[in-house]
Amino acid sequence: MAHRARKRFGQNFLQDERIVERIVGALAPARGDRLVEIGPGLGALTGPLLSRVDRLDVVELDRDLAASLPGRLDHPANLVIHQADALRFDFRALADGRALRLIGNLPYNISTPLLFHLLDQADADPACSAATPSSPIADMHFMLQQEVVERLVAEPDSSSRGRLSVMAQARADVARLFGVPPDAFQPAPKVDSAVVRIVPKTLDAAERGRLPALEEVVRAAFSQRRKTLRNTLKGLLDAEQIEAAGIDPARRAQTLSLGEFERLADVLQGAPRR
Repeated sequence: MAHRARKRFGQNFLQDERIVERIVGALAPARGDRLVEIGPGLGALTGPLLSRVDRLDVVELDRDLAASLPGRLDHPANLVIHQADALRFDFRALADGRALRLIGNLPYNISTPLLFHLLDQADADPACSAATPSSPIADMHFMLQQEVVERLVAEPDSSSRGRLSVMAQARADVARLFGVPPDAFQPAPKVDSAVVRIVPKTLDAAERGRLPALEEVVRAAFSQRRKTLRNTLKGLLDAEQIEAAGIDPARRAQTLSLGEFERLADVLQGAPRR
């Protein structure tokens, strides 16, 4: 019986073989790669990936899809299925001494929280031994709503720049690879999509320690986009402290570079809490 896409899971199944080939080509998997697919769905990407790697782990929330996937692909021996919620899944547990490469057509309704979960997972676990890679995740290749990709890669002065842009770029190098039209999916979504490459950065102790202050500054700065930093950061930093970071308090959040936000976070870390 054909599987009916479930709206509550945000299911839109990739069906265009040309797009599948482009995604696999962008990933360029090697036989020994530790590859993990998120949301395999009906297996459009899964099949081509299985032929290129010794082992493919997949994480699928939908119980019916997880149960039917082996049969759809003729029961491949190198397929390992985890029926689980990717938002709560411990990807680091799969690394096994080798950094993971993640790929998937992510559900649009959870894409942003899932990206932040994965960036958290990409950070090295302090409890791990020195033999473990500095980052458990080498790279990620995802299909996302085009608007989300535009926000991920947005540079200063872009109307798409926001909290997601700054916090993602603080933790990873992000590049848009190519767009994907709605008719590449079944059912066709009402929006365009795009494929993005995300390569986590290896953060040192100081950079990792700055993240909570950076998150606090960025969240406040973008809370009211049309207002100046003097107003949006009120309660965190006053005009004199903003100027101490070498930034004009009359500027707006979307004009700031990552480095400028990091300077504000450094000032916040050193400032007494009110």
